[in-house]
Amino acid sequence: MKNILYLVFVCSLSLVNAQEAISLFNGNDLNGWEIHGTEKWYVENENLIRESGPDKAYGYLSTSKFYDDFELSLEFKQEADGNSGVFIRSTFEGTKVSGWQAEVAPPNMHTGGIYESYGRGWLIKPDPGKDTTLKMNQWNTMKIVANESKITHT
Repeated sequence: MKNILYLVFVCSLSLVNAQEAISLFNGNDLNGWEIHGTEKWYVENENLIRESGPDKAYGYLSTSKFYDDFELSLEFKQEADGNSGVFIRSTFEGTKVSGWQAEVAPPNMHTGGIYESYGRGWLIKPDPGKDTTLKMNQWNTMKIVANESKITHT
């Protein structure tokens, strides 16, 4: 079953206080990325695609490098009722992710919130009036800025 979340990391990652942006995703393959768990991750038509794995367990894709202070811009399309997001400043033990996540979920399920996995839980829940910002089956944009102890995203 194709339970798809498209992530297009036409993303530019700019290191805070740096002069140039770097591209995390080359549009061709998963070079520079690590798969955690059994979910299927691949590139199709320059899009990064995730499908449920054979055991329907959690799975993640992470960059091979750790980034501390940065500005991340990306586009994504959510086509199924699934919970997703972008983990930042996080660590992995198998498929256990400890860290902060900028939430991506169907409308009225806290897209735009910040959640700390295996920590304090919800750090920021979006205002209910703004929780309908995500457009299902359409391209959405997200920008995350991490600078020292301050995290913002739009």
